[in-house]
Amino acid sequence: MKIDHARLHLVRLPLVHSFETSSHRKAHLDHILVELVDDEGNTGWGEIASPSDPYYTADTVQTSWSIATRYLLPAVVGAEVDKPGELAGRYGKVRGNRFAAAGVDAAGWALWATREGIPLASALGGTRSSVVAGVSLGIEKTVDDLLAQVGTHVDAGYRRVKLKIAPGWDVEPVRAVRAAYPELMLQVDANGAYRDDPDHLAALARLDDAGLLMIEQPFAPRDLLTSAALQARSSTPVCLDESIETVDDLRTADALGAGRILNIKASRMGGLTAAVRAHDAAAELGWPVWCGGMHEFGIGRAANVALSSLPGFTLPSDVSASEKYYARDVTEPITARDGVVDVPARAGLGVEVDTEFLVRSRLDTFALGDGAEHDPAAGLAVAVAPRQS
Repeated sequence: MKIDHARLHLVRLPLVHSFETSSHRKAHLDHILVELVDDEGNTGWGEIASPSDPYYTADTVQTSWSIATRYLLPAVVGAEVDKPGELAGRYGKVRGNRFAAAGVDAAGWALWATREGIPLASALGGTRSSVVAGVSLGIEKTVDDLLAQVGTHVDAGYRRVKLKIAPGWDVEPVRAVRAAYPELMLQVDANGAYRDDPDHLAALARLDDAGLLMIEQPFAPRDLLTSAALQARSSTPVCLDESIETVDDLRTADALGAGRILNIKASRMGGLTAAVRAHDAAAELGWPVWCGGMHEFGIGRAANVALSSLPGFTLPSDVSASEKYYARDVTEPITARDGVVDVPARAGLGVEVDTEFLVRSRLDTFALGDGAEHDPAAGLAVAVAPRQS
């Protein structure tokens, strides 16, 4: 497989409902879409789902755009590889910047699956034709507002709900949701907002009787010792997200007893290649896994659904329908039926990209390589960067 040329598309989509975590509230998302084209004219799409602000991770849209245009695309355009996972070796000297790498890696996988005429899920080793989806709900102004949001999604058929929590917004909303929905699969996510502080630890301890599936990332990413202390005295499994960027991180967390469940986000770990590796390592260690999300557009969401079809993903994943976040997506809508999402069975990514809408929603574009000077998505010429030696 030879990469002939590549494009980036910076696209903005408004959220149907603003979303607040322990760090900030957002009303729209800016993500970078990666388009790789091979020497036979096949196209593979990936998504760089970096946040706009450096709160969840150090990576942002701005830093990812810089790294992708200056280092990643120049490394892969013109490259010939036998397998998509080999693309990462072309930019292996680049440290960190995993969100940018994840978009390029996913586009390589989608391109390879298209060439081979197989679904992306099959290319990754997936075994399921459908996956159980959960929804992630942000911090609301009042508990009643939260209960209304939970009710909307339970009525839509979702069987698992994740609540964002933060100091001061934890015990009361969790107990209210549990009282209203005693049978609901319920979990919470702190995004590292808690500290080794008596008040914080007391609040987390009070969640232990709520029948939660897990408490996700209660402490800062590197604070594995406090996470281990909580897990030692809590019957609720601790799930790690931001703490695990590599398989080495997972092995360290396991040795410390810092958690029992892994949230695999392809974006956080550097792509589908790394995510599959983490899935395999977690299975060896006996950690159940599920697929987390970054409010991906349809391109990244389809890749996450494919990833969630692997056998180790035994817990509901954050792969809810497109309509949960976007009134109109850059792909044909990904849909859920009674909280279940079908794994795309068509070759490649398995969903069609709505190029007309993509262009209308696009803030910026970048192209590199032979043939990239004409953008068929826009029907117009674009500036092409000189290839770096």
